[in-house]
Amino acid sequence: MRTTNYPLRVPASIMEEAKKAAAQDGVSLNQFISTALAEKVSALRAEAVLSERARRADRGKFDEVMSRAGGTPPREGDQLPEH
Repeated sequence: MRTTNYPLRVPASIMEEAKKAAAQDGVSLNQFISTALAEKVSALRAEAVLSERARRADRGKFDEVMSRAGGTPPREGDQLPEH
């Protein structure tokens, strides 16, 4: 795995909290920050993918497919809430 360095300026209060959190997780501050960054990047990518899929969604096609469903009633606990 290739790594790079980036000089990061962080407010002292956030750095102290990050150090505490890293110690609590039993990891280095570097690993904690790298993992937090990876989680954020992953969340942004997932949001983009889901937004694109939602944009392409077709409610008519969905309703068509659902109307062909088996006709068996929902299992216990799977019912839609009544309005």
